[in-house]
Amino acid sequence: MKRLRIGIVGAGFAARYHLECLRRVYGAQVSVVGVTSRHQASREAFAAAHGIAAFEHTEAMLGQVDLLHLCSPPSVHEAGILAAAAAGKGIICEKPLTGCFGPADADESYRGDRDSKRQMLDESVARMRRIAGAVRQSGVFFGYAENFVYAPSVQKEREIIEKSGAQILRMTGDESHNGSASPVYGIWRFAGGGSLIGKGCHPLGGMLYLKRIEGLARTGQPIRPQSVSARTHQLTRLPAYRDLGLIRTDYHDIEDYGFMHVVFEDGTVGDVMTSEVSLGGIYDYLEIFANNHRTRCHISPAGLVDTYNPRGAQFKDIYLVEKASTQEGWSQAAPDENFTMGYQNEIEDFVTCAATGRKPQADLDLALDTTATIYAAYLSDENRGTETAVPRL
Repeated sequence: MKRLRIGIVGAGFAARYHLECLRRVYGAQVSVVGVTSRHQASREAFAAAHGIAAFEHTEAMLGQVDLLHLCSPPSVHEAGILAAAAAGKGIICEKPLTGCFGPADADESYRGDRDSKRQMLDESVARMRRIAGAVRQSGVFFGYAENFVYAPSVQKEREIIEKSGAQILRMTGDESHNGSASPVYGIWRFAGGGSLIGKGCHPLGGMLYLKRIEGLARTGQPIRPQSVSARTHQLTRLPAYRDLGLIRTDYHDIEDYGFMHVVFEDGTVGDVMTSEVSLGGIYDYLEIFANNHRTRCHISPAGLVDTYNPRGAQFKDIYLVEKASTQEGWSQAAPDENFTMGYQNEIEDFVTCAATGRKPQADLDLALDTTATIYAAYLSDENRGTETAVPRL
């Protein structure tokens, strides 16, 4: 099996843990060639810290790699995907796939929360068509980095569905915490939205994946989303909000709470909740109510380790769990979030599939359905929760 040369776009939080996972892959030979990002200082610091090369831009790196690994803000995903596809290079793309980021000359005066959501839906669909056309025409590998799909608990549910012939009747799921680590999160022109797309994509992606699995197992055809109803709110911008300094509030033009009610082709449903106002660390789960079983998929916290710390200073150099604001008292510590949250299995699947020509569990079709559902949800919210059709790509 040939050695896969991989180049990373982005030098932030996602790039770091994706690199950690790439270096633990066992199913294929991997060489991380280098990194590029918009800011010279960040890419050079990342390269020096991890012993790889720093490239000025993506095009300079493409000739040296077999796979382009996009860990950059979603506003630049399309450009990276199109460049990689044109060069015949495989692609791993972090969520969300793409979206609408305002006019080309949008600056700090742009307010995505006030822009037309019908126009946003149309533009995001046009972007997805360009992406899908380029990837499919070139025939390159594409992996959609939705870690919920690869969480061990969700993969166990996949097995249950496949082997028991289950029919999923309804699902609930959540991803919430007290704000993103990304400096551009909260700015629509970089992130393409707020809680719905930045966090809601995770439980939504997991639900869409499981309904695909059900359909493929029972009839050979995936069961896809048909319509969505949604509402969003800016809770930390309410006049009555009392800011105690525990929750991030410096969002420019995004929602910090969202809800999506998805109806599938077969009439079954899924409900997604997501927010930036949850203290105590990340809160991630899926719950599946089927006609022959019920499963709770604990993603974070996963309940593997409980530790009590009477003095915060004792644990100052110890990582316990992502987004926890204190390390005093009882904590549900994460012994290996790369595993429990699905990142390691995700990267393993992508690299081995790219090397062998197999199709990954999280592919382009899942990325397209997830993004289309979310932008249909934004249009629903603009129309005060009106049920809105999910575009087919």
